[in-house]
Amino acid sequence: MNDAAKPEVLTVLYDGGCPLCRREIAHVQGLAAQRTDSALCFVDVSAAQSTVPAAERAALLARFHVQRPDGSRLDGAAAFVAMWARLPGWRWLARLARWPGVLPALEWAYRGFLRVRPRLQALARRAERTA
Repeated sequence: MNDAAKPEVLTVLYDGGCPLCRREIAHVQGLAAQRTDSALCFVDVSAAQSTVPAAERAALLARFHVQRPDGSRLDGAAAFVAMWARLPGWRWLARLARWPGVLPALEWAYRGFLRVRPRLQALARRAERTA
């Protein structure tokens, strides 16, 4: 594949302080490593050395985000769909999300997850300590 045909990099902005997020991103990184055309870059916005401006950090930690090559960002279900479109074995789900009503349903489910995320994080942290 020549350089002109390579996809532009999609930057995944994730909360490395969240045990759920760390597990998911580790899984995604493993999938992305299987393909040279995944073009994903991962940035832990919770890290002290993060280059993300402090004013943006709280919003980025509250919801999942990706940043497109042009600098624009997607969040929530739309961000997951953009990431899935670059992962082997997940592209079908990104295509499914284009069907009418699917993306809003995914966003509804993601917002539901966000309501219980703090409790799930606490359980995951407890499990990490006892493991």
